[in-house]
Amino acid sequence: MIKAGFYEADITASIGMERPATYYKIYHTAIHDPLKVRACVLDNERERVAIVGLDTCVFMDETARKIRLALKDACGILEKNILIAASHTHAGGPLWGFCDEDMQAAPDFIRRLALKESISLDVGYEQHVIKQVVTAIAMAQQRLQTVTLSIGLGREDKAAFNRRFRLKNGRIATHPGKGNPNIIAPAGPMDPDVGVIAAWDRNDALVGCIVNYACHATCYGDGVSADWIYYLEQTVQGVMGRQSRVVFLNGAAGDITQVDNQSLRPMESGEKWARHVGVRVGAEVLKVLVSAEKGDDFKLAVLSETLRIKIRKPSPKSLAAARALCARMLSEPNKTTEFHFAKERLVLEWLIVKSETKTVEIQAIQIGPAVILANPAEYFCQYGLDIKKRSNFPYTFVVELANGLCGYVPTEDAFDPDSGGGYETVLTSDSNLEASAGRKIMEKSLELAGRLAPDKVFQGAQVAPSNEVWDFGALGPELE
Repeated sequence: MIKAGFYEADITASIGMERPATYYKIYHTAIHDPLKVRACVLDNERERVAIVGLDTCVFMDETARKIRLALKDACGILEKNILIAASHTHAGGPLWGFCDEDMQAAPDFIRRLALKESISLDVGYEQHVIKQVVTAIAMAQQRLQTVTLSIGLGREDKAAFNRRFRLKNGRIATHPGKGNPNIIAPAGPMDPDVGVIAAWDRNDALVGCIVNYACHATCYGDGVSADWIYYLEQTVQGVMGRQSRVVFLNGAAGDITQVDNQSLRPMESGEKWARHVGVRVGAEVLKVLVSAEKGDDFKLAVLSETLRIKIRKPSPKSLAAARALCARMLSEPNKTTEFHFAKERLVLEWLIVKSETKTVEIQAIQIGPAVILANPAEYFCQYGLDIKKRSNFPYTFVVELANGLCGYVPTEDAFDPDSGGGYETVLTSDSNLEASAGRKIMEKSLELAGRLAPDKVFQGAQVAPSNEVWDFGALGPELE
């Protein structure tokens, strides 16, 4: 017997708050749709698991730690049994960046670069989000009810695309421009899997579902928005009822967006394209919901371990050039791309003084024949596909930006000095792990999955084989 409870709480950012979508400050000027905490609690009387999807771009490790501690105290759920994942909407609230406390010991120049020229964490907003996550999980626990679960995969290969391309000059570029004649081919794949874990009540009504799909949420840039996830939710609820909750977990989407650089149609952005992606993915979710068989005796298990991964160090030569550039441009109103990445390099230099490694948590949550393998990276799609191919589970859902942040984690060939490239490989204060980080995350994810024994896929009711042909079907043919 398994129980499930779902709940959602509001974390909509206010107009005037920072919109943490890039490496410099921009601010919200409108609200399109609400941001949410989307929560699910599963319990089989032996294990209790909380799964949370946050409508936010990313969030810091310390925020995840605070949420888990608050949930442990308020709800009694083990910290390792709590998965918190960012949807990666670029129209979310200010839950990422540095705050005054982070930079107390920094030199004045670094403090200015980190706090005045970069995205800042809004401590008040962070406290609000923590409280709302606790509320959502506590209410989901109160709503625990006996359910059946269904697990399945849909396929959507027209909504998302790899944004990195090999060019005729031998290098890789991110978003090289629509129809660029110098494009040879995409530098990586996309993942069409739409993973769905659904809970159904005794009347066969959908209580809620967990959805896993790999795509940046970068369609909507004109105000606060959950981006295409809003339309995913609208699509599912439009058929299954407004009581059905949708918990979204982004897949390995570090190099995946809704933009098709090989198409000459206008840029895939704005409300039209958020709707396009959300409805297409939502339609696949609906197909899985009406097709997957249901069962009521699923194993729950959780494993969590940490890796210590080295940080790439900026060279003395590059740091000297960065200092000169930032000093020259600091008072100028319009900063260049070169300034922003130089600034990031200098902040990273100061951070490395405190630690030359990064703690990276890898988490495995088994739900019957499915396993959720979560990491805090903006993880490149190829690694996600490799994990799925090598996994011992019939259903493997890779989840990125979970329980913290360790930045972009590209494939190793992206760092090749002759043929690599793309801004994901550039050193910043949050994207800086050694080139082998993605492989290490993959191997640890597979190790954890290998320590778990998947349940059999539930087949549903079966009939005995028959050798009796339908009497109508045995007739004919007649030619006259």
